[in-house]
Amino acid sequence: MVRVRDLKFSLRAFARAYPWRRIDPIPVTHLAQPIACCRVGLVSTAGLVVPGDVPFDAGRRGGDFSCRVIPADSEVRMLEEHHRSDAFDHAGIAADRNMGLPLDRLHDMAAAGDLGEVAPRHVSLMGSITARGRLVRHTLPVVADLFIEDRVDVVLLVPV
Repeated sequence: MVRVRDLKFSLRAFARAYPWRRIDPIPVTHLAQPIACCRVGLVSTAGLVVPGDVPFDAGRRGGDFSCRVIPADSEVRMLEEHHRSDAFDHAGIAADRNMGLPLDRLHDMAAAGDLGEVAPRHVSLMGSITARGRLVRHTLPVVADLFIEDRVDVVLLVPV
């Protein structure tokens, strides 16, 4: 994990000036069935896209709030990373895309019977979105509808 003092000056200044919000705890929801019976999906903020898909727009002011759908049968190692932030070391995701979207691990868990099944579609978002209102208003309802349509019981967030 990076320490704030190790960041370059511009990132330290950004972190000091960023309008951090306090978010009250979200009520806990218990699973209606064991995880071994659940369909599980992933949401990543690693900015990953399927080869040939439109990359995230790194130049968009406030961050690209769109999403990309990653089919469950995608070759994770072939996903392209288009994350705009230099506030984290991209070497881990470059070495193993499962660090940003652990889809292969999810398949392993399903094969072992640790979870019911892997959702047919997963979602990739761009992290480092400073204009989060557009994400909440426009993108998250689309993401929620996708998982509802796919009858997903559990969604794991993989923040980067």
